[in-house]
Amino acid sequence: MLAKLRATTGRAASVAGAVVLTGGLGADSLTLPGTLAIAATAAVGVAANVKLWRAPENVRATAIAVYVAPHAGCAALLVGERLAPDTPLSLLVQAAAAALWTGAAWWLRPGIVARDLVDAALAEGLLGAAEAETGDEDQAPALPVYASAQARWWGETAAVEGGIAPGTVLLDHQQVTDDCLALVIGAAEHGRAVGKIPVDGLSALLDLPEELIEIGPVPGRGAGVRLVVLGRRPQPAEETADDAQVWAQIAATAMPGVELIDVTTYPMRKELT
Repeated sequence: MLAKLRATTGRAASVAGAVVLTGGLGADSLTLPGTLAIAATAAVGVAANVKLWRAPENVRATAIAVYVAPHAGCAALLVGERLAPDTPLSLLVQAAAAALWTGAAWWLRPGIVARDLVDAALAEGLLGAAEAETGDEDQAPALPVYASAQARWWGETAAVEGGIAPGTVLLDHQQVTDDCLALVIGAAEHGRAVGKIPVDGLSALLDLPEELIEIGPVPGRGAGVRLVVLGRRPQPAEETADDAQVWAQIAATAMPGVELIDVTTYPMRKELT
């Protein structure tokens, strides 16, 4: 509804301008009041057009200039009609100019062009703001993703800036026995060595005696990973020598060159025990 009202008002202004220009061809007395009326119409239109004043500063002046262009053109033609010589050719040129102005104002609709210019600038500003906000979101540091709860604990406790092992990650962990836990610690940045992890700092963090903490290399791996053993390492079971090994030890001194072929076990009599 509002757009239709604007369109009707613009058409009426074009018709009024055409009437004034046509009257000015034969009546010089219309020049002054017509020019004042045109100036007043332009001033009221600009003052009442809130969108022009809310336009971004980089397009506000351009939009106002586009809006008042038909008013300025009409006033200039009206003054020109007053100053032009009174000859048939001059009258023909003035009439052609008035018709050209009327057609341009009717079809080009400078008022709507000015509003579209403001709308385009506002849309561009909103798009730029959205892109800037998206860029800020893209530049925000991504939250680390942890493979396990143990890895999260290490990352948020030991590997933080100022912690005992900054710049490290928990790659793997294994419960060897009830009293022994093995951790594989790696550098957060590929190609860098794991820094020195202080045993006393880890002892204080875990509340575990220092003698139960071992930090060393991972067999077969480089300096980018470290093995941390917490607790008492399981001791390897003593190997029980089989009969052949026992005989080999005996034969080496007592019966050299004799080979054990078979073994027969007899229950030992009570008298011998």
